[in-house]
Amino acid sequence: MTRSSRKTRRKSGGLPVWLRLMMITVIAGGLLGVGVVVHLARTLPDLSAIEPAPRTGEVVLLDREGRTIARRGQSTSAVITADALPQTLADAVIAVEDRRFYSHFGIDLIGTTRALISNIRAGRVVQGGSTITQQLAKNLFLSPERTYKRKAQEVLLALWLENRFTKDEILALYLNRVYFGAGAWGAEAASRRYFSRPADELSIGEAALLAGLLKAPSRYAPTNDARRASVRATVVLDLMYATGRISQAERIEAASTPIRVSRGSSSPGAGWFADWVMTQVRELAPGHEGDLIVRTTLDVDAQRAAEAALTLGLETPDWSRGATEGALIALDSQGGVRAMVGGHDYAQAPFNRAVNARRQPGSAFKPFVYAAAFEGGLGPDDVFTDAPIAYGDWAPQNYGDRYEGDMTLERAFARSSNAIAVQVAEATGRGWVLRTAQRLGIHSPLQNTHALSLGAYEVTPLELGQAYLPFMNGGRRADAYAILSVRTAEGDMLFEHEPTLGERVLADRVLRQMDQLFDAAVSYGTARGARVEGRLVRGKTGTTNDNRDAWFAGWMDGLTAVVWMGNDDYTATDNAVGGAGPARVFASFMSGAPIPPRGLDALLADAPREDDPIASLLSGPVDEMRSDADGPSPAPEEDPDADPEDSDPIADLLGRIGGAQ
Repeated sequence: MTRSSRKTRRKSGGLPVWLRLMMITVIAGGLLGVGVVVHLARTLPDLSAIEPAPRTGEVVLLDREGRTIARRGQSTSAVITADALPQTLADAVIAVEDRRFYSHFGIDLIGTTRALISNIRAGRVVQGGSTITQQLAKNLFLSPERTYKRKAQEVLLALWLENRFTKDEILALYLNRVYFGAGAWGAEAASRRYFSRPADELSIGEAALLAGLLKAPSRYAPTNDARRASVRATVVLDLMYATGRISQAERIEAASTPIRVSRGSSSPGAGWFADWVMTQVRELAPGHEGDLIVRTTLDVDAQRAAEAALTLGLETPDWSRGATEGALIALDSQGGVRAMVGGHDYAQAPFNRAVNARRQPGSAFKPFVYAAAFEGGLGPDDVFTDAPIAYGDWAPQNYGDRYEGDMTLERAFARSSNAIAVQVAEATGRGWVLRTAQRLGIHSPLQNTHALSLGAYEVTPLELGQAYLPFMNGGRRADAYAILSVRTAEGDMLFEHEPTLGERVLADRVLRQMDQLFDAAVSYGTARGARVEGRLVRGKTGTTNDNRDAWFAGWMDGLTAVVWMGNDDYTATDNAVGGAGPARVFASFMSGAPIPPRGLDALLADAPREDDPIASLLSGPVDEMRSDADGPSPAPEEDPDADPEDSDPIADLLGRIGGAQ
């Protein structure tokens, strides 16, 4: 065969090299693309999750006066269906979120291209191209992470949703599952939360306000910033007009009509209380799946006063002194929670420090030491020596290694002398101190060690407040509670709290002696910052090692309150002490909180004076109650409770306990 014939055969029987390479590339790319799609399909979440979860009903939480605190769950009327879309709200949402919703196939190629060009020009992400279908896919199945894999999964899921559901069904699913701020999930819940009416009764302006929240619910929520929400609603109205969903006249009328936002919740901080109560509601109504109305012990006015006081304390540098978080719990004479603030900002940190934060109470634990000592026969006028002491290799020190010498127990309590508190506990018997604290209401684990008397073992603000109640209640214990009644939406009562006379845990003599000590602490001791002009205040401060925790626990006018300030990561503050921020927060709260009805006083007045179970202990010698089972001793506690700003020179003599951490 000649050379020319071989060339001819190659030209007529074979494909050019470049074309064969292109075909191979296309086939390989196609196979690779199919492989990627198959891989992504295999990694998709369980699509059965789109089925609605079993309904548990809506729970409406009311305060003790019947005012709405919060709504949790989903009521029977809270689900928007495809055949009953609230048209005004649907128009507003489509205008601002996905104007081509009814014309695309789940992916808006025009919108995605425009967003991509805008982002390239800006050099950063300034626009998003996700459709309502894509957002629903993300809300239903995917995590909020921003990766190419998650975006590809979102696209596949959007195509699947468009194939399975109609457009109206997709929109209804979306409206039922998105967050609108202020604890409202779903459009129906948001409509009732903000405007106290169902979504199908919203005006154009109200619908625009709700639709505007979807971009940033917390930022635009009218409960947080009414002006910002209004400006955002105006933007939505302009988009509704630009897309032909409302007329110019409707836009002008809606923009000029004031929107009234329902207060709905007592305040943003009531979320801590609502979360806590919700853990108890279903236990009181087991098996009930319908809507419930729960009347609680909370007092909306007291709650607002508590939030304002703690915010003031944390945002006033001279009070907070480096403390970034705090908690406040207030209990009435029967243990009803009148106010609960679990931190600085519920929206930013819903962790409830009033109930769940376990911190060392420092000298706020000393009332249990002195109550135990008085039960053993000691009294406020007994004299101990404020001087260096040692128990084996444990040698506590006063703050600055300074001591006052001989002083009465009243003065030692008022000045929060650590050295004398330790001596009193050792003389009384630490085992009896421990049991006294437990008898009054401390349920956290305590150990029989030298440092027990200095508040070395962690408690929560709620249980500390509960354990202080007997000092206010005529010696009677009262367990903290939050629910007065639970009834169905039809009015059937499922639970009702019955007021009871608590067990008597302190004798009259001990109460009088302890009242003398609490009075001294507020009158001339470390708790002077808690004084309220013209009112009788009792209480005790507490501060721990390196000023990590600052406390005040006390009462006034039938209301006991505990304030804690510190840092979540246990880092030291800038010399925060119980007599500075917490005591002043207490005074600010009590000045603004309503005085609770003195219902328990009537019960106490009518109750017979039964035989005192404590009385037999009062005549016995102290040594008979002393426990020899001391056990190992943990690190001692600092307790600088004095107010550094007070000019009283004796305040400088307050002690702290030294030692290894």
